[in-house]
Amino acid sequence: MPKDKTVFFCRECGNEFPKWMGQCPACKAWDSFEEAPAIGTASGKKSPSRGKADRAGSASPVKLSLIDRGEEERVKTGIDEFDRVLGGGIVKGSLVLVGGDPGIGKSTLLLEACAKLARKKLNLLYISGEESLRQIGMRAERLGCADDDIYFLAETDLDAIEEVVQKDKPDIVVIDSIQTVYREDISSSPGSVSQVRETTGALMRLAKSMPVTVFIVGHVTKEGTVAGPRMLEHMVDTVLYFEGDASSPYRILRAVKNRFGSTNEVGVFEMEGDGLREVRNPSEHMLDGRPVGEPGSVIAASIEGTRPILAEIQALVSKTGFAMPRRTCLGIDANRVNLLLAVIEKRMGVQLSGCDAYVNVTGGMRINEPALDLAVVTALLSSATDKAPGDKTVVFGEVGLTGEVRGVTRAAQRVMEAQTLAYDCVIMPQVNMKDLGPHTIKVIGVGHIRELKPLLLGKK
Repeated sequence: MPKDKTVFFCRECGNEFPKWMGQCPACKAWDSFEEAPAIGTASGKKSPSRGKADRAGSASPVKLSLIDRGEEERVKTGIDEFDRVLGGGIVKGSLVLVGGDPGIGKSTLLLEACAKLARKKLNLLYISGEESLRQIGMRAERLGCADDDIYFLAETDLDAIEEVVQKDKPDIVVIDSIQTVYREDISSSPGSVSQVRETTGALMRLAKSMPVTVFIVGHVTKEGTVAGPRMLEHMVDTVLYFEGDASSPYRILRAVKNRFGSTNEVGVFEMEGDGLREVRNPSEHMLDGRPVGEPGSVIAASIEGTRPILAEIQALVSKTGFAMPRRTCLGIDANRVNLLLAVIEKRMGVQLSGCDAYVNVTGGMRINEPALDLAVVTALLSSATDKAPGDKTVVFGEVGLTGEVRGVTRAAQRVMEAQTLAYDCVIMPQVNMKDLGPHTIKVIGVGHIRELKPLLLGKK
């Protein structure tokens, strides 16, 4: 350890090293090291050791059968999609991190949630380090919540924030954003690794000791992860990501960590001029404006959390004029698409190595479920042969390297969603046929991708 008792942190992965290096050995990021005080107190000095008398009786094990396993106290925000992702509502004393791209709607979502909670007579404190009180007031007026009983504070000093929270004892605190909050006894600038680490740790202790629910807003890096040390996500109770394409009105709220609920749920919102609106039937909204009778357009059935969602998969295959064909994917894993292109060539004899291929999941959604494989294959074949599949056909299933169509989970739920939205045919894995319950829609089971040609692409 250097004599000045300093260490260096990688702001991308959060790992600690005793000296500065141009490239992080852990995550291979360049120029990502920042100097920080050595582990200890906020000033870098080690905390004084407790004596034996202080330690006596401070730690004692508890038998698992004697641990209180009562239900957590939850508060409904009044935004059903938000409550769904949180696991049923806000847990008292929890620390929640909300991340997302700039301008995606993080502050709008939290301000709307605060407005609904204020109408339930809860005491709320919204702390902004990026906007003045006048700016917040203008945004609140646009969202229609300017008259609600929400207390606002424009402050970035953590000591001042702690003093206000301990004095006013609010039920819920929003910190917007954690990258602007700082402690005076840390020499580094706000947003640095040491500042983010120490301020988040202090807010965590504050949330657990009072208790008070704390929401912190975090910026994201160009890789799509929350800026600051990676340990930030480990410190909080819940991590939510607000996703969406800036050119699309739809926003997806997704939980990637939740100590009080499932991480499989997603919430869907639509951004409008006066704020966010919940999308209770995402399938219907995602398919608005879909082209009819066009090659390369296929409807896929996906499962997001516990909810089935129908999404349009679009593919465009065209001859390339370059030595190496181009592969571009939006809303789906590019490596998965490359794998499926190779399977089509090998198992179906369709030559795509000399073609550019573009695949897009419309609506701004990102879906990584393997059940989209069969729909992607169908869309690519449709575009390559210039033959359109049926407009009222839904496709789902996982595709293996030998071209076999493998079973997926919740097949019956996907079929019922297609039936509810008035589709008349479903193409699905043959192995899932035995799991279906009563239905009125036509269902076709396939065991290999070779069966797609006569089923879908036989007619112009």
